[in-house]
Amino acid sequence: MHRLLSPAALMAAVSAASPTGCVHCRGLHACGWESVTGPISMPLLEPVGTLRDPAIEEPTLEERHAPGTHYWHARAPIVPTLFPYNRCTVWRCPQCHRGFLQYTEAGGYYVDHRLRELDPMLLES
Repeated sequence: MHRLLSPAALMAAVSAASPTGCVHCRGLHACGWESVTGPISMPLLEPVGTLRDPAIEEPTLEERHAPGTHYWHARAPIVPTLFPYNRCTVWRCPQCHRGFLQYTEAGGYYVDHRLRELDPMLLES
């Protein structure tokens, strides 16, 4: 199980990150939520922790959006306590520490693994 990250720990985990990535992770582009082919278990990224509090049986589905943004928007705010961030695991490049959020959506007949770059400028409490 991944350790639970507070918003402050989340920022610290990626605070020294390169905003453009490095040779190791530069190929990952996920400004908004991008579907990826499977769970992130590849050696490209390393696990940092989770934003899902195990003490909360059913995390809220409440969302927050800045004017002109929506769920998929690249400039949508990242609010760790709100959906879908409150159900995410946090990953980072082991070389440059660029952070990523991973959310798995399951519905009906599909499972969709989604990845989003963790832009510290969009992080809100």
